Amino acid sequence: MAERILSALGCPDDTELSVSIVGDRSIRIVNREYLDKDRPTNVISFSLQEGEHGTVNPYALGDVIISADTAAHEAEASKTDFFERLSFLLLHGILHLCGYDHERSGEADAQIMRRKEQQLFNILKKEGLLSPSGS
Repeated sequence: MAERILSALGCPDDTELSVSIVGDRSIRIVNREYLDKDRPTNVISFSLQEGEHGTVNPYALGDVIISADTAAHEAEASKTDFFERLSFLLLHGILHLCGYDHERSGEADAQIMRRKEQQLFNILKKEGLLSPSGS
């Protein structure tokens, strides 16, 4: 799934990405330690392309951490499939690593990100990738 998303975004084949799927307890610790928010969340991204050492490895994109617990709650609340929700959160996290933003920027940037999410999610659906078996 991650490879397909990166490919659709035009990332080089050598792009490196770390994906961790954790529970609410673990993501809450990360959220508190690094973002000063003492609560679980659905996805957190940490870019390796920003900051003082952001140019050390141009292929190391960063880390995406997803809470399976929160994804399951959100899927149930919206009556969607768990794997689809997990895939969407992966997509969302990767978009953040590629420079898309919906929090710190204005509404125009948030709309750009939402459109890109929808475009890529539709590609994943069309290609039959939004089921655990990939078919």
